[in-house]
Amino acid sequence: MILKRICIALFAITVWTESSLAQKKITLDDIWASRKLNSNLVYGLSSMKDGVHYTSMERKNDLFEIVKYEYKTGKKVATIVSAEDLMFGGTSLNIDDYFFNQDETKLLVSTETEPIYRRSSLAFYYIIDLKTKKITPLAPLTMGKQRLAEFSPNGKMVAFVRNNNVYIYDITSGREFQITSDGKENTVIYGATDWVYEEELSFAKAFEWSPNNKFLAFYRFNETRVMEFEMEIYGELYPFQYRFKYPKAGEENSIVSIHVYDIEKALLKEFDLGLVTDQYIARIKWTAKPNELCMLRLNRLQNKCDFLVGDASKEITPKIPTSVLFTEASETFIEETYDNLTFLENGKHFIWNSERDGFNHLYLVNSDGTIANQITKGNFDIIDFLGVNEKTETIYYTSSEVSPMEKHLYSIKLNGTNKKKLTTRSGYNEIEFSRNFNYFITINSTANTPEYITLNDSKGALVKILENNENLLKSMAQYPLSKKEFFTVKNRENIELNGWMIKPQNFDPNKKYPVFMFVYGGPGHNTVLDHWDGKNYFYHQYLAQEGYIVVSVDNRGTMYRGRDFKNSTYMNLGKLESEDQIDVAKHLQTLSFVDAKRIGIMGWSFGGYMSSLCLLKANDLFKMGIAVAPVTNWRFYDTIYTERFMRTPQENPEGYDHNSPIHFADLLKGKYLLIHGMADDNVHFQNAVEMTDALIKANKQFDSFAYPNKNHGIYGGTTRLHLYTLMSNYIKNNL
Repeated sequence: MILKRICIALFAITVWTESSLAQKKITLDDIWASRKLNSNLVYGLSSMKDGVHYTSMERKNDLFEIVKYEYKTGKKVATIVSAEDLMFGGTSLNIDDYFFNQDETKLLVSTETEPIYRRSSLAFYYIIDLKTKKITPLAPLTMGKQRLAEFSPNGKMVAFVRNNNVYIYDITSGREFQITSDGKENTVIYGATDWVYEEELSFAKAFEWSPNNKFLAFYRFNETRVMEFEMEIYGELYPFQYRFKYPKAGEENSIVSIHVYDIEKALLKEFDLGLVTDQYIARIKWTAKPNELCMLRLNRLQNKCDFLVGDASKEITPKIPTSVLFTEASETFIEETYDNLTFLENGKHFIWNSERDGFNHLYLVNSDGTIANQITKGNFDIIDFLGVNEKTETIYYTSSEVSPMEKHLYSIKLNGTNKKKLTTRSGYNEIEFSRNFNYFITINSTANTPEYITLNDSKGALVKILENNENLLKSMAQYPLSKKEFFTVKNRENIELNGWMIKPQNFDPNKKYPVFMFVYGGPGHNTVLDHWDGKNYFYHQYLAQEGYIVVSVDNRGTMYRGRDFKNSTYMNLGKLESEDQIDVAKHLQTLSFVDAKRIGIMGWSFGGYMSSLCLLKANDLFKMGIAVAPVTNWRFYDTIYTERFMRTPQENPEGYDHNSPIHFADLLKGKYLLIHGMADDNVHFQNAVEMTDALIKANKQFDSFAYPNKNHGIYGGTTRLHLYTLMSNYIKNNL
């Protein structure tokens, strides 16, 4: 009898333990305060010159060291710089990034990196002699931090930016040469981009070494006519104002010029960019012809791009003459893929991508500007152009050919033949090639599985698994997670839209559940991808755990479904996008398991704009809306992004006003939570202030929260935990 009681007790304990394990709940602390649900990644991967080895940054005793691996076996073969080597002045250097010189005898490393904006930063740089392990500061530490340091192609010089001027450091002599002198904060910038170029043309380094080491070409931004924006920064007895140049839609931009420094002659020259100054230089790139620089001159409407070329060796005054090699034009706007421009070493061709046939494809163009042939064809978009192996006349790219929700790697000959699919795992595949294209590293993930990182040979065969995130998968197994399921829904014009849905755990089709719609909806960013979504994935699982159906749908205007689908929102941002999201909500209302009176919507940035617009325009449909860092009037946003899709407010006032949430404040019926970072350099806090003012004038009650000193990302310390706790409580109380 005693033994029987013991057995019953042990059985009860076992059942209780298994049940408690199966019912373990995700907490906001699990997601935002601990690392237990974080993926493991592989950091600082860089192919070496021989194409046989690669390097990686690996942590040892809280410091990074640089380790060398062999591609063929995936095995570690050497430690290039150990943590013990990284001692300077009695202090350990914790490196953030590293760059080899040409013969890989030296390293340029950055430390104490301090972010400025999205892509820019300041850092202390050091040069490490890999033979002697001697460490030399790029500049005296008393001079402060530098920006954008880069070896010359022969590895004998380093160019960098300090205090808005361009410098060259000669490694052999140890001397520093100042190339420009009139750089000044909020006035003139050399060698680095202004705010709007960095944010919207997606680059920060604005200089390029010539392949023959003779010239350094660089941008000059004259910001004097650009209006200044001010942000209040708190934390001291007296708050201070941070000021920077920010051109809002329809306002003045920087005047940009392109200059070149002749190293041997110590001569500074300027290229002729034409008479128009209200334009953009989207990129500069040296061609395969000696001393020839190509400048992508983009008109302000961003629907015409001229490829200007000029010979840097010319000593013609006042400016080096240029000519138009090639022109790309569009009826709407040119997709921002300027980094794909590749001049072949044969000097006879270059590779360029275009949407001229309705989809984003790669073209081989002759050196006289005529198109030799279209390399890729079909009803899909090229996502990434990864490079060309000129020896085998093979190019590598990723595309949406399988599905707009998936990303796969392909190879194809320059003449458009012999196309091969090289990735075999379904989902999304990020690719990094070795220099000789004999190997590549794949970061594969799906909507329901985290990153699976592998080393593959040129044919796609597996060489080694670098990271399988086994520990995260074990952690995930402890939670009763719901599968993210894909579906399609048709809008009012019978266009099929892609979406995903996460249902509550223990879903009962006979019950009715509230719906939480997550939206971005803007150009250049899809939320409906077969791709691991990290912390957002777990937050949406948390909401499903709390009894909500979570849904996201990509409306018209999003990517990877061709030019017409993407450009359909031109001149009227917000109109078709909000119509599609409203149609999705109406469809959800018809589902037997949805509580039609409890549908909410949330978004961040463009998504915050969308959630605000939907809540107001469909005020009988949405019960609740949360907007994080939303644009509330496109007149408040920057020139390049806004005018790319809307033209200027002067040309298109109706497009700006007919879909700005501040003009619909009087329609508010549901619960509205407006959240913004007060130091948001991107979507200014002004947007929240103006929305607040409009709601007050309309005598509408709403909720708001401001995060002091936080930028567009609203992060740092416990900020994200606080933010998501705030939103979660709001959802539970109002949905």
